Amino acid sequence: MAAWTRSAKTDRTIDASESEVREKFWRTAKRAARQVPFMDEVVAAYYCALDRNTPLRAKGILLAALGYFILPVDTIPDIVLGLGFTDDVAVLTAAITAVRAHMTPAHRLAAKQALAED
Repeated sequence: MAAWTRSAKTDRTIDASESEVREKFWRTAKRAARQVPFMDEVVAAYYCALDRNTPLRAKGILLAALGYFILPVDTIPDIVLGLGFTDDVAVLTAAITAVRAHMTPAHRLAAKQALAED
């Protein structure tokens, strides 16, 4: 199996994804809070994705899942009451499961504090 190497193009792609997630995450998270039963883990995943110490592969998985979460149009549009976030939940569950080992107590504490502010 070939080792995955980091390139300048990869860095730009990750930076662009991170920027879009940063910009739109909280607006979507607030809309989804009642429909996503594990919002604390989603917010912890957000902090994990933005952490410089998170390995690039884990960061890429999380940014892709969070990017899907913030997209207004996806497999089941988020505005469909009762069903809108079901596809997002599936994608987020798979991503969080894949990188759970990289989600630290600090990420979870930041998530808890952020959710307590609202």
